[in-house]
Amino acid sequence: MSVTEERDSDRGSDAGHVLEIPSATLKGRQAYDLLRREIVSCRILPGTRFTEAELMERLEIGKASCRIALQRLIQDGFVASMPRHGYRVTPITVKDVEEVFALRLVLEPLAARGAAGRVNRAHLERLEEACRVKLTTDVGNQIDFFLEANRSFHMAIAEAAGNQRLCRSLSGLLDEMTRLVALGFGVQGVRPNIANDHVLLIEYLSAGDAAAAAEVARRHVETFREMTMEKVIASLRDSAAVVPVAPLSSLSGRER
Repeated sequence: MSVTEERDSDRGSDAGHVLEIPSATLKGRQAYDLLRREIVSCRILPGTRFTEAELMERLEIGKASCRIALQRLIQDGFVASMPRHGYRVTPITVKDVEEVFALRLVLEPLAARGAAGRVNRAHLERLEEACRVKLTTDVGNQIDFFLEANRSFHMAIAEAAGNQRLCRSLSGLLDEMTRLVALGFGVQGVRPNIANDHVLLIEYLSAGDAAAAAEVARRHVETFREMTMEKVIASLRDSAAVVPVAPLSSLSGRER
């Protein structure tokens, strides 16, 4: 066989080979996704302390998988390492609320201006209806559903504006806001009330009235900031005692 044929044969062999993700990496990703959801929804409260061993036992994973998950959570800012004392879920402060909403006050009116006359009205109306759905379940699940629908509504407007950097920035802020709202409203057992701002926003966006849409977006963020700040302060007061890590759903199988 010639050198060329041998190389072609090797390439053909490589092409037919599917690289497998190591078990520790796969389980680490699963653990990360689960923990991130629990932290963002505040089912694991801010300030909660836990050890690597406790996490391994609850999630039924090995040390390598556990460290993969923890490293990503640390990079995201959701968890902090405490040398010789384990880990701690990053606390939420009043300053966090102020910073997130200060940036939303800049970005959301900008998105509304850019999206005026460019939105899919039917799509926004479906998302708006989803924001108002009241499930026959506990308040925590109702808030989870509302937050997902509300995030989709605001991201649909940002995407219609056609500014990818704006979309990425707002997406990160809305992820952070999810945790703030979950703490504020979830701990207080109250579902957020968005009044009629979304309906008005849809009207102005569909009509192409950029100035009016931007003003409604600004007012909406300001109103929601006051509501969230009030609830977060109350929740921080009520949950001042740090609780142990909450029970988590187990991942199937233990890493060997």
